[in-house]
Amino acid sequence: MCRWLAYRGEALQPSILILDAQHSLVAQSLNSPLGAETVNGDGFGFGWYPTDADAGGIPAVFHSIEPAWHDQNLREITRAVRSPVFFSHVRAAGGPPIQQTNCHPFRYENWLFMHNGFLADFTDVKRDLTFAIDPSLYPHVQGTTDSEVLFHLALTFGLRDDPIEAMTQTVRLVESTGREHGIRFPMQGTMAVSDGETLWAFRYSTAGRSRTLFHSVDIPTLRQLYPDAERLSLFGDDAHVVVSEPLNDLPGTFVEVPEATAVILDPDGYRHQPFMA
Repeated sequence: MCRWLAYRGEALQPSILILDAQHSLVAQSLNSPLGAETVNGDGFGFGWYPTDADAGGIPAVFHSIEPAWHDQNLREITRAVRSPVFFSHVRAAGGPPIQQTNCHPFRYENWLFMHNGFLADFTDVKRDLTFAIDPSLYPHVQGTTDSEVLFHLALTFGLRDDPIEAMTQTVRLVESTGREHGIRFPMQGTMAVSDGETLWAFRYSTAGRSRTLFHSVDIPTLRQLYPDAERLSLFGDDAHVVVSEPLNDLPGTFVEVPEATAVILDPDGYRHQPFMA
């Protein structure tokens, strides 16, 4: 359906990962070997947290309906800024129209969210799920995607206090609502969410065959594995990335996230815990 990338660590020029990596996100928008669709050209989004404390921790977002490989503004912005936490997403539209409000990541206050996957037969469950969104949050739903509904359901269930519990309740609602409508496998996807400090990522599907998800190995470990890799000098020791598929072909640089798993990435590094298992 889509491909996405989330970074946390020392402030970094996003183009290093989004544009310049061997299998960068822009490269994956043209050719995604592990994706459900090879080409992801139905728009893209880029969201980043500023390094300036005066910004109040509110992320900036840039969305476009152009293919990522064709957009000069994406190149300009990702080379001009530096950010300690950023998200980027390339879209393969699975039904909802190609429009800016349907591009990820989605933002609410200091939170960013993005999703790769789908809610099966979304048109059948859309009304029930949308009406479960807290009335105070409902006006913030601007697009028509299942992913934006997921985000606002998670906010409804307390994302700002406990992201894992909120996502658990959200997926449970999706599955129970889907089954009420005779849908066998209601939920499919990988998701990422951040408050600008911590990054949470989820891999889950009702069928147990989720979209791919990987995270990088610690930079000090990679420097030991590849002491002659000059590119590693671009990254600080705290640099970590979670991705739909690996950004290079070097053995041992990326670890696949297991099925039904939540990944928590904070200043202490990665932690895995079962999700909906």
